[in-house]
Amino acid sequence: MKRLVLALAVLAGPAAGRDALGVYDGWGAFRDAPPLRCFAIAQPLRKGNGKWRPFAAVSHWPVQRIRGQVHIRLSREKRYDAAVTLGIDQRRFAMVASGADAWAPDPRIDAAIVAAMRSGRSMSIATVAANGGRFADTYGLKGAATAIDAAALGCARAR
Repeated sequence: MKRLVLALAVLAGPAAGRDALGVYDGWGAFRDAPPLRCFAIAQPLRKGNGKWRPFAAVSHWPVQRIRGQVHIRLSREKRYDAAVTLGIDQRRFAMVASGADAWAPDPRIDAAIVAAMRSGRSMSIATVAANGGRFADTYGLKGAATAIDAAALGCARAR
């Protein structure tokens, strides 16, 4: 369990001022300061062997008044003109992406994705790699709702 917390913390970037808020199945919740941000984060089921570590995160940035922002680091860089689609069970969401990072196009879609994550079983993000091959990163969603709630509470208490 502690190794999972450490691995997730490393995925999220520099660790100065980072507090672990909890680990819930394959998802962890963390709080960073300054600047204050809280996030739920997970690794894909198959981690791959790329240049970086892929992840899916739902973040809260209270100073910027951002809540529930979805960010996914792909396991590979996407082709510059390739569409990126996030699937949660039977729902599909078009994402905006650059390089190896993908986001929801607006806060309304962020909210729809988070709602689908709360009741979903699995999530996958698919696109075409820079080398032309199709790929998808898949995430289990068990524990995601609890981690998302812990992250939201972590930033709500810190204000």
